[in-house]
Amino acid sequence: MSALVKVEERTGLAAPQDQQQYLTFMLGGETFAIGILAIKEIIEYGNLTEVPMMPDYIRGVINLRGSVVPVVDLSTRFGRKRTELSRRTCIVIIEVASDQETQVVGVVVDAVNEVLEIPQDQIEPPPAFGAKIRTDFIRGMGKVDSKFVIILNVGNVLSIDDLALLEQANQGMESANEAAAG
Repeated sequence: MSALVKVEERTGLAAPQDQQQYLTFMLGGETFAIGILAIKEIIEYGNLTEVPMMPDYIRGVINLRGSVVPVVDLSTRFGRKRTELSRRTCIVIIEVASDQETQVVGVVVDAVNEVLEIPQDQIEPPPAFGAKIRTDFIRGMGKVDSKFVIILNVGNVLSIDDLALLEQANQGMESANEAAAG
């Protein structure tokens, strides 16, 4: 599986307080964004292994350089229909922090757009109503060229309970891989 985009190694230099970079992507005709610091890389969709008895929004797992990485369909996670696969469909590999651990998770998106800088003063709080996804999934609404980009709160989209399910999936796949190899 080849990486379409490998996010540059972090230099450790802090970005100016009023600027934040976000990876924007399409999902069901809407534009969403995730803070670039959570993104590890973007890969082609493919080589997915389905795992039985997982929630609908967990599409399966992939082998990413020897590590088992669970893949979540964001559209299904938001209560929408399953993402229809196209040639632009990709998996965005993100790091989600929980307690003292970091979990690597892939999320299926319709298409990746670009990296944008959205100044902090151009980010509004999540709407109290009207959004088509749970408001706790939204970190803010970024104003870009007179349009809104939904900035996701990745920690809430993949809650602690969900991460526990993902960890169980990882352990189950590693055990199956060891049994097959041995």
